[in-house]
Amino acid sequence: MSRFTFHRLWAIVLKEFIQMKRDRVTFGMMVGIPLMQLIVFGFAINSDPKHLPAALRAADQGPYARTLVAALKNSGYFTLVREAATEAEAHQMLQLGEVQFVINIPEDFTRTLLRGERPTVLIEADATDPAAVGPAVSATRALADSVFNRDLTGPLARLRGTPGPVAFQVHAHYNPENITQYNIVPGLMGVVLTMTMVVITALAITRERERGTMENLLATPVRPFEVMLGKILPYIVVGYIQVTLILLAARFVFHVPMTGSLPLLYLVAFFFIAANLAMGITFSTLAKNQLQAVQMAFFFFLPSILLSGFMFPFRGMPEWAQWIGSCLPNTHFLRIARGILLKGNGVDEILPHLWPLLLFLTVAMTIGVKRYRQTLD
Repeated sequence: MSRFTFHRLWAIVLKEFIQMKRDRVTFGMMVGIPLMQLIVFGFAINSDPKHLPAALRAADQGPYARTLVAALKNSGYFTLVREAATEAEAHQMLQLGEVQFVINIPEDFTRTLLRGERPTVLIEADATDPAAVGPAVSATRALADSVFNRDLTGPLARLRGTPGPVAFQVHAHYNPENITQYNIVPGLMGVVLTMTMVVITALAITRERERGTMENLLATPVRPFEVMLGKILPYIVVGYIQVTLILLAARFVFHVPMTGSLPLLYLVAFFFIAANLAMGITFSTLAKNQLQAVQMAFFFFLPSILLSGFMFPFRGMPEWAQWIGSCLPNTHFLRIARGILLKGNGVDEILPHLWPLLLFLTVAMTIGVKRYRQTLD
């Protein structure tokens, strides 16, 4: 063996650069994934969400009530998007996820305040995601001590001080104790299914091609849709096994309450599993080898976990990130799973998140069928 030379070393280095140039998908992933992580973690991830949608149920329209509402809006944590006429309407808004908070101002608010009896303002919160409501609740408690300082002058100055003239009472619905497992475990169902289903099926057709068995498959009188469906169905069974294991662990290990219909959750899980499998098959038809297929699957998995509201509050992200997250099936399945298990949602409540899931499944399956090659060329 001759001694080490830089000439031979440079030849190997040059060869690798040429190979990298030819494998443009891999090179794109090497550049694209770090950029995506930088953008997502730098701009989209926010542990202190603001401008959360809130509904107002005000039985008192006096000047102090208006001052309180203005102060809550100016805090930056609340955006009043609706007004609720009844308690039932307010509860429905929370259950459907239309608002994160309902602010209830009692009818005797002004009179009780001027008597120095500290009226209570009830704030109902959707606590299925404790990280989203925590900072806002803390802000309201700090606001109570100073919100009326400008208005309480002269004889009313005696009402200033700590504690303030108003008491905020927070009712955290669906997860009153802010137990993290209640939020995380149902979401893990979507994350696990996305990771396993997309990666496994992304290898389906590329594996056939690399092993040389694609010729036999193409020689059979089978239509593209039949090939894709035949490769998807076995993994649907695997997906249901994963769902069952997660639900058993949620019930008996983490003691997650299951107030809704489990058969309904299993039915929705079918569409979610099929959507991820269709996405994996689509990647399989686009990739030239198994490495590229896995890279594409990982490129899809990252935003699915980061922009779906699983790790970070969805409403804390900028609007462009919410638009991207709304195009991903995991975002909608996560809300459906949490809604069924924690809120007891039925078919009517999950419909706004079910149709995007079905749309994604249809689009992914259509692209996969069109991309499927009838020949090896």
